[in-house]
Amino acid sequence: METVKLRATPAARALARRLGVKLTNVTGTGYKGRIHRDDIAGFNYEEKVHVSPLARRIAEEHNIELKGIKGSGHNHKIMKEDVLQLIADPQVKAMLTRDKLAEPAAPPRTPAAVQQPSQQAAAPSPAKTTTPAVSTASAAPAGSTETVPMTQMRKIISKRMMESYFGIPSFIQTWEVDMTNLLALRKQLIEPIKEKTGKKLTVTDLISVAVVKTLMKHKSINASLNKEGTEITYHNYVNLGMAVGMDEGLLVPVVKNADRMSLSEFVVAIKDLTERTFSKKLLPDEQAGSTFSISNLGMYGVDEFTAIINQPNAAILSVASTHERIVPINGEAVVRPIMKISLTSDHRIIDGLTAAKFMTDLKALLENPMTLLI
Repeated sequence: METVKLRATPAARALARRLGVKLTNVTGTGYKGRIHRDDIAGFNYEEKVHVSPLARRIAEEHNIELKGIKGSGHNHKIMKEDVLQLIADPQVKAMLTRDKLAEPAAPPRTPAAVQQPSQQAAAPSPAKTTTPAVSTASAAPAGSTETVPMTQMRKIISKRMMESYFGIPSFIQTWEVDMTNLLALRKQLIEPIKEKTGKKLTVTDLISVAVVKTLMKHKSINASLNKEGTEITYHNYVNLGMAVGMDEGLLVPVVKNADRMSLSEFVVAIKDLTERTFSKKLLPDEQAGSTFSISNLGMYGVDEFTAIINQPNAAILSVASTHERIVPINGEAVVRPIMKISLTSDHRIIDGLTAAKFMTDLKALLENPMTLLI
């Protein structure tokens, strides 16, 4: 069997111990496969293909794509023997050979599956017939388009959004909330909170705390389904994910145990996470473990939108902007600040009535927010 000396920097070993990551599962990017701190930091960011340095070198020499292959090493790590076995079979090798024009449309999942190639898999990739696209590109005026490869972050976002959008039977409920009392409460609390924490209280902070309190009464909303779709986990705590958009993509830092925090403590925690997100100092475990997520685009003037569920959460709340509107109150037309919120729910766990009860309680709390301080 192949024996490979494990090489890792002291910083990588220290971070691995702190995050509970096994070094044998990580592929190093340094000289001779040495593992660096960034390799550990990025390890939990996606489901990686684990390959020994020697196996990777052999695969690259033969232009072999290893995505989807399970190896014989620890935790299915792909070893030298696995690659040699794949190369030995001409049919399998032909299927795994990288297409220079496009990624394989349907990479095989296991070596066993590879050994029984289907006619569809052996058929030429549709991406090879790219003549029309090439013709269009060449016909475009010089400098009118720019094509760049997707960043690793963009690829991960794309993969997760596809899995969530096409893999979850979801439904959406949109409600209108009168923000009169919550905006008034914020005005009263801005200075006291700033004196205590040095941070500015935002509308998002108050909405988030209201969501956390409401989630503790609705366990079906604060839940998750396992990958096999056979078990539901109800969380008796709230780890609140907050979607943060950046130029490079989208990250979701998580406020752990938000249900145990006072308003001041929550303000400090969310500001710290947000600042470190923008400065790219967020650790992998600080963007994992959410039980529910919020996406807020209200500050950008978005009138209404619906977010895609951040798996394995059962639901996500979309928060839009607040606009003054004429509404009927006691038979009279009055102007009130109205905000739209939308709940996207996984229908495998949450029914329409369950979602409606959650939104009813959340709307009531946002419109009568004094109980947030109790």
